[in-house]
Amino acid sequence: MTRRPPAILALEDGRVFRGESFGARAETCGEVVFNTAMTGYQEVLSDPSYCGQIVTFTYPLMGNYGANPEDWESERFRAQGMVCREICDFPSNWRSTVRLQDLMEEKGVPGIAGIDTRALTRHLRDRGVMRGCLSAVETDADALVEKARKSPSMLGLALADLVTCVEPYWWTEGGPSENEPVGERELPLAVVYDFGVKYNILRRLRAEGFQVQVVPARTPAAEVLKSEPDGVVLSNGPGDPEPLGFAIEAARQVAHAVPTLGICLGHQLLGLAFGGRTGKLKFGHRGINHPVIDLRNGAVEVTSQNHGFFVDLDSLPAGEFDVTHVSGNDKTLEGMIHRKLPVLSCQYHPEASPGPHDSRPWFRAFAARVAERRATRPVPLAAETR
Repeated sequence: MTRRPPAILALEDGRVFRGESFGARAETCGEVVFNTAMTGYQEVLSDPSYCGQIVTFTYPLMGNYGANPEDWESERFRAQGMVCREICDFPSNWRSTVRLQDLMEEKGVPGIAGIDTRALTRHLRDRGVMRGCLSAVETDADALVEKARKSPSMLGLALADLVTCVEPYWWTEGGPSENEPVGERELPLAVVYDFGVKYNILRRLRAEGFQVQVVPARTPAAEVLKSEPDGVVLSNGPGDPEPLGFAIEAARQVAHAVPTLGICLGHQLLGLAFGGRTGKLKFGHRGINHPVIDLRNGAVEVTSQNHGFFVDLDSLPAGEFDVTHVSGNDKTLEGMIHRKLPVLSCQYHPEASPGPHDSRPWFRAFAARVAERRATRPVPLAAETR
């Protein structure tokens, strides 16, 4: 086993974990959370929803199958740091092109291994997720505890501006493009608000037959609607939804104009847009094995989840939404459909990546709402030149 330099993870309540450094020799602060997935570490670390967080993996073996150019969920790693029990030095998989720790070193993301992740996870479950400081350069644990205490709290923290795109772009089969795909003008147009969108959301929309345009988080709703989209998707993203007043207002406007799908943060924004409230979970839902109950038929979906905030089910205006899904673990709201408008929202991740495919019907349901609207509305003249 490779001998590594020491590293420290210090929590704001004074709990300190000592281990070995991997990845970048650096120091970082963030909210320390845990993820129960056994696989998908590259997708998790590159998920923009993890911006501002240090991710602890409960599964003890990480890096076993290396990393590759295909499993990114954004253009770079977004998590602040990584915590695991053991990092594999000799990955084995036909798709692997680089070791995870080497890729993290290249991208400037620090990690700590060799600690009791079971003890850390139980601590976070008992006390709640909290701020921490992970360092491979500082040896004074008390100094790191103080840095953790001085770092920003996730409650009230707006992070969408840190992860959104700068300019609109089109998503094609091969990835982002500046130009609208040629020969696809007859396909329905889905405009995606980028609050930290995962690439697989865009891939799934393409699989449902959409041409896909992604716009920055602060794009006014009037500008989006001017392009005459057939539907709008409000993406996932990091941080607290309540400070995002611009996004809440955009969600309200597009939801009353065109079929709209909200995913994770987008679900929370729709809840706020229609008069609901959001709150913060004690330790969140993060993993690829979370049970969700479909109240319409009693079926249980095994889902991919990553959220620390939730929409308070009791705060939603009476008669506005049908609650369709709740968590099998804590009964929090996981899915809802508006009773009059073609608006759907899902708290978990139907695109998965990583995770099971039980929840892909959300994309099909959105496509069905779009198809119904296209079938009943007159075709505008502008559509011929869009």
